Amino acid sequence: MILAIDVGNTNIVFGCIDEGKIVTTARTRTDTGATWAEYAITMSDIFTLFGIDAKAFDGAIISSVAPQVTEVLVPAVEKLIGVSPLVVDSKMNTGMKISTDDPSSVAGDLLTGGAGALACYGAPCIVIDLGTATTVTVVNKNSEFIGGAIAPGVRLSLNALSAGTSLLPAISLTAPEKAISANTVDCMRSGLVIGTACMIDGMIDRFNKELGYECKVVATGGLAPTIIQYCSHDIICDENLLMSGLWAIYQKNK
Repeated sequence: MILAIDVGNTNIVFGCIDEGKIVTTARTRTDTGATWAEYAITMSDIFTLFGIDAKAFDGAIISSVAPQVTEVLVPAVEKLIGVSPLVVDSKMNTGMKISTDDPSSVAGDLLTGGAGALACYGAPCIVIDLGTATTVTVVNKNSEFIGGAIAPGVRLSLNALSAGTSLLPAISLTAPEKAISANTVDCMRSGLVIGTACMIDGMIDRFNKELGYECKVVATGGLAPTIIQYCSHDIICDENLLMSGLWAIYQKNK
């Protein structure tokens, strides 16, 4: 069994994967100020909660967008389960050729999402991750990661909208009944939820046009179920895509 850790800007997902099967996952908030001991205690508590024996792990892998968190997670994992974790980067075998201007600048979560999509759904594939940022990336028909687009995440946009204006309140992220809304709150919901769905549809169309062929589309991230249902394209929602990607990359690099 391996310990798979996906470090995002807002949350960290800890997953226990046994022979490709995701045994359990747990989500905690990303704390850039936490020490290695604090993260070790958090993981120990998660193992206890789900009845996982720390001695059952024979490997670990981390995908991270927060280097300062990675620095303390590595010794925390080593102390807790007695193995040194792999850390995803562009030099690893991900199953994809990274055909971008600067492969070293591609974040671990994008590589992991691409690897998960390739392993689970095959190429070509468009991967949408609706997290702190909204990312739309491509693994082309030759299994090359060729880049994509990054936009502000839905919650980030909501926070900026509420903080930067005098009359627009903080709201819950649910869609209104109609795109043409008749009150302030529903107008905001229309722009954030339906507007993001329209942006995703538009990017899929542009990506397919530039590529010259149609791609499978898979979405992940905490807000994927909320947003994707309002898209016009056929999009697969896979909440465990990055866990699958971490497993696939671990198998190629263990």
